[in-house]
Amino acid sequence: MKTAQIIIGLGFGDEGKGITTDFLAQQHPESVVIRFSGGQQAAHTVMIDYKKHIHSSFASGALRGLPSYFTEHCTIHPTFLFNESQELKKKNGNVELHIHPLAKVTTPFDVFSNRKNVRNLEHGTCGKGVGATMKRNESPFKLFAADLIAPKSMLIEKLKGIANYYGFEGGVEIENALQDFLEAVDKIDWKIEGYNYLNSFNNLIFEGSQGILLDMDHGVFPNVTYANTTSKNAYEICRKLQVEDIEMFYVTRSYSTRHGSGWMSNEKSINLKNNQEETCTFNEFQKDLRFGDLDYDLLNYALKLDEAYVVAQQKNLVVTCMDQLDETFKLENLKVKFDEVYGSYSPYSKDFKRID
Repeated sequence: MKTAQIIIGLGFGDEGKGITTDFLAQQHPESVVIRFSGGQQAAHTVMIDYKKHIHSSFASGALRGLPSYFTEHCTIHPTFLFNESQELKKKNGNVELHIHPLAKVTTPFDVFSNRKNVRNLEHGTCGKGVGATMKRNESPFKLFAADLIAPKSMLIEKLKGIANYYGFEGGVEIENALQDFLEAVDKIDWKIEGYNYLNSFNNLIFEGSQGILLDMDHGVFPNVTYANTTSKNAYEICRKLQVEDIEMFYVTRSYSTRHGSGWMSNEKSINLKNNQEETCTFNEFQKDLRFGDLDYDLLNYALKLDEAYVVAQQKNLVVTCMDQLDETFKLENLKVKFDEVYGSYSPYSKDFKRID
């Protein structure tokens, strides 16, 4: 019987989904890790001994040697993907990546639109073109992973249509980015596979993106991500593959974070320790990482919301960054009964411990 673990962030992202994925990859080394939302804007950090990798275009089992799979709900950017594959190869990571034919492709036009659109900048963007890609794909100017293995002349025509969609008329910057994009398409050995590919694995690890509080249907609009960040997509795929033995891993830090603009409860300055390996500290689009006390009411809200999407045999909680504060996590404030509760006490998944 097939088994699955689904990893979901309970906040605004940056909860520790990468380290949790690596923790499960250690326990299930014959698995495939599946991304079921978001895309190249992810920054999921894994550290193994002296090696560190920030997973964006690959799932967070890659550094440990597991293959990756991106579903139709994800976006990919060939240039970013190729560049990251070169980094992973230097670290002896696994660059085997299979992609659903209907995964959305981000083009340089999407990236430039994301970065130059005033409303996007006001509402919050990571500058990787994900939101623009998802919105464009609601128009007739679609581009899917399957188009990357179509005749090159057809791909060029579709790119011309996307340029017209955005009103781009050339320029050195966009032309250079487009050349890099096309070169990456040629260099990558594309493995475009439907969900039948997943039938070759007995265990599936589903790695979420962002957090439930950024979900496009449930976050505070307009400061949301263009994705379903609940278990919705992962559970639908499990049903297609007739996977019934599902284990949930809900992830939160021991305090609250938010990278980007938008509402946040309990925001305040926090004195942290042992956080030298923090990945999402600052970028020109999202600015500084924001902090606050943990809001248990919001955790209960997110947990209740996800119950609407998934039926699981086991529910676990992972509390990360427990070495960065002296405060005790108040498990009694949560209304969900968990089968196991784990605490993370360093940037390394080997330091996960069960909390009694």
